[in-house]
Amino acid sequence: MVWCLRVTILSLVISQGADGRGKPEVVSVVGRAGESAVLGCDLLPPAGRPPLHVIEWLRFGFLLPIFIQFGLYSPRIDPDYVGRVRLQKGASLQIESLRAEDQGWYECRVLFLDQHSPEDDSANGSWVHLTVNSPPQFLETPPQVLEVQELEPVTLRCVARGSPQPQVTWKLRGQDLGQGQGQVQVRNGTLWIRQVERGSSGVYTCQASSSEGSASHATQLLVLGPPVIVVPPKNSTVNASQDVSLACRAEAYPTNLTYSWFQDNINVFHISRLQPRVRILVDGSLRLQATQPDDAGRYTCVPSNGLRRPPSASAYLTVLYPAQVTAMPPETPLPVGMRGVIRCPVRANPPLLFVSWTKDGQALQLDKLPGWSQGPEGSLIIALGNEDALGEYSCTPYNSLGTAGPSPVTRVLLKAPPAFLERPKEEYFQEVGRELLIPCSAQGDPPPAISWAKVGRGLQGQAQVDSNSSLILRPLTKEANGRWECTASNAVAQVATTTQVYVLGTSPHVVTNVSVVPLPKGANVSWEPGFDGGYLQRFSVWYTPLAKRPDRTHHDWVSLAVPVGAAYLLVPGLQPHTQYQFSVLAQNKLGSGPFSEIILSAPEGLPTTPAAPRLPPTEMPPPLSPPRGLVAVRTPRGVLLHWEPPELVPETLDGYVLEGRQGSQGWEVLDGAVAGTELQLLVPGLIKDVLYEFRLVALAGSYVSEPSNTANVSTSGENPAGGRSAGHGAGEPQPRGAGTDPPFVAPRPGLEVYPSRTQLPGLLPQPVLAGVVGGVCFLGVAVLVSILAACLTNRRRAARRRRKRLRQDAPLIFSPPGKSAPRRNTSVDENYEWDSEFPGDMELLETLNLGLTGLRPRPEAEPELDAKVPEEGSGLPTTAQAPGPEARCAALREEFLAFRRRRDATRARLPVYRQPVPHPEQATLL
Repeated sequence: MVWCLRVTILSLVISQGADGRGKPEVVSVVGRAGESAVLGCDLLPPAGRPPLHVIEWLRFGFLLPIFIQFGLYSPRIDPDYVGRVRLQKGASLQIESLRAEDQGWYECRVLFLDQHSPEDDSANGSWVHLTVNSPPQFLETPPQVLEVQELEPVTLRCVARGSPQPQVTWKLRGQDLGQGQGQVQVRNGTLWIRQVERGSSGVYTCQASSSEGSASHATQLLVLGPPVIVVPPKNSTVNASQDVSLACRAEAYPTNLTYSWFQDNINVFHISRLQPRVRILVDGSLRLQATQPDDAGRYTCVPSNGLRRPPSASAYLTVLYPAQVTAMPPETPLPVGMRGVIRCPVRANPPLLFVSWTKDGQALQLDKLPGWSQGPEGSLIIALGNEDALGEYSCTPYNSLGTAGPSPVTRVLLKAPPAFLERPKEEYFQEVGRELLIPCSAQGDPPPAISWAKVGRGLQGQAQVDSNSSLILRPLTKEANGRWECTASNAVAQVATTTQVYVLGTSPHVVTNVSVVPLPKGANVSWEPGFDGGYLQRFSVWYTPLAKRPDRTHHDWVSLAVPVGAAYLLVPGLQPHTQYQFSVLAQNKLGSGPFSEIILSAPEGLPTTPAAPRLPPTEMPPPLSPPRGLVAVRTPRGVLLHWEPPELVPETLDGYVLEGRQGSQGWEVLDGAVAGTELQLLVPGLIKDVLYEFRLVALAGSYVSEPSNTANVSTSGENPAGGRSAGHGAGEPQPRGAGTDPPFVAPRPGLEVYPSRTQLPGLLPQPVLAGVVGGVCFLGVAVLVSILAACLTNRRRAARRRRKRLRQDAPLIFSPPGKSAPRRNTSVDENYEWDSEFPGDMELLETLNLGLTGLRPRPEAEPELDAKVPEEGSGLPTTAQAPGPEARCAALREEFLAFRRRRDATRARLPVYRQPVPHPEQATLL
């Protein structure tokens, strides 16, 4: 504020003359620092003796004049100008040894003492501006040596002055940094490094330049950090007994470097065989004298200066040496009567070429010894260990550098290999939670060691081996199910035997080998069932699109039930060229097993037929038309289905898929392998008072037809007309066989066949149909209430009769939605009974043969659906006492094996084209 006021006053003074009317003359003087300059003043008269006066020189900004001269008296001089100012030529002032701070405004005043007018006094003055030009001069600089930790920031500041004002620049190793880039920034003469690295070290030069000259200042930046390897070691190859050097040189600050060398992560001075032969030189190199084969390996150089983690560099040393035997055992045992090997432990670099053998001091000629051969590593292989193999053997290996000599002699001895004294049974059946003991013992010379292991995934914590080498599974868990291996091994041989453990009373095991075959708008999913846990298991196929729907944030999995005994399912209704995920889930009465692995598959689009003529869109036929005229006829042995082949078949007809459902349930595949040459099929097993629906789907190559018409069959009520089946529609062709048309089997009284459900609405008007249905429902409720008491008393008898009938001819059962299939009343206190994959295996076989040969009658008459059967418990002997767990397991195994023999014999008698699809046996706990 004071300076602004002074400049304002000075401007007012300069702008006016001494008398307020004129302007004084302003003089500018330029000088150089260190030299002299004269500030002129011509206020004294040019001639004659001037009157008595006082000369004053004032400097703008100083309170007192810097120079005052009165007459012959000594002048008064400001301390900053002492010795540097004097008058010259009247009132002019000479300033010597100019300084940069001398620059400014100066005023010369001459006061005449014989004049008493103040106005005259004020007019006696003149202004002079002194400009002092000076070369650049630093006011602030960084230290000449600066140490900075690596990865830390640093700031170098340079401030210079001069006239004119100098410009400050920075250089690194002679290169101008300009405004900087990346980690280095330069602003207003200040250098800033955001993160110091090893490459940031060096000499930084600050230079101030102007028209009057330049000045520079150098700062050496030292980065404190771990060493940096500039000369790493290189891979070397040397012959044995030669010396070798591995170079390693590093740079770092501070420079107190120490080098360490390691062979395979072990310090070379800690390896006894290397200590007397190894040295580390001052420059970090490793010197190894008289190399040996064991010296080969990886060598690592680690320089360190005590800062942070040191670096490392590695190289491999290869030692070449002749082939040599490492450690030949004095004795080699061979198993009697088994394959044996006499090994020659060899090492060689370059690789081994061949090995020569001697026996009892004589060269061994393998071509004269049948069953004797030499392995690729030089070992002797003897096919059968006997007395001919006894003797003393020695081997001599060779490579391209020769040999180090023969091996010591090894004496061959004959030893007894392990032999099982007690083998485990082929199969074991045991309930979950109990204890299972599986024996296994062996003998040999020397005595063998017995070990147990589960084939596949191991079992942790539950398998124990007792003192007799028997396997103890306590408690028996679901994970123990599978194949177990008992191994006996000694010094000469190793033998093994396996057994299968079935853990009963568990949920099913996961299915394996899931396969998905894409079809047009569908997929065929097949799998291999896992163990059922001792109960009948059912499967369901789960699928979902791989891509999420835009309006949903999760996947919507859809499940389809699989018919009992089937290990495949045709999944229809899929979007073509859309990726789907498929998984299979197994369930039994105890719960669900784990899901199978997820398989990805994309259905194919419907292919076109190139050979077909191009028709208008309204006349374009489907690639494969459905089967025609499906009719169903009730027989005492089941339902006889008859149909006509499709009209349009683009390729050879592969077969049909029979689907059915019970009531309003979903469609299920009953038979997915109906031959394409068949035009009729017998479906055995019916339940009374149930409405069945059947339909067919044709398969031809990759084509799948639409479903055929639906044929309905009901087992309730009687047919008073006793006429032909209503399953034939008007104008439909009559059923025909492969050669001649077999006659239709007329339905018996009490067995009624209904037409397709789709024809019912056309027979009666809807109001009449609704009234009939309502009246029937009301009548049914009234009858149900009236006979409720009688039903309660006869319930037990009817249940026994139904079980008896099911044993004679197992019905066709569809799985109701949301509920499991009806099963027998089972408990763990009763015996197990093994069921085949289809109920009534023998009855089904006889029924199938009857349908194929023209429905010839069976030798044994079967009761009608309404026929009475003898009641249980009427004079029949009963068991006195239930067998124990061991007896149940033994009986279960015998029954299972007998069932397997019966099933194989039955399947062998079936025609080739009607062989049923194989399914694993199911163990049911009764």
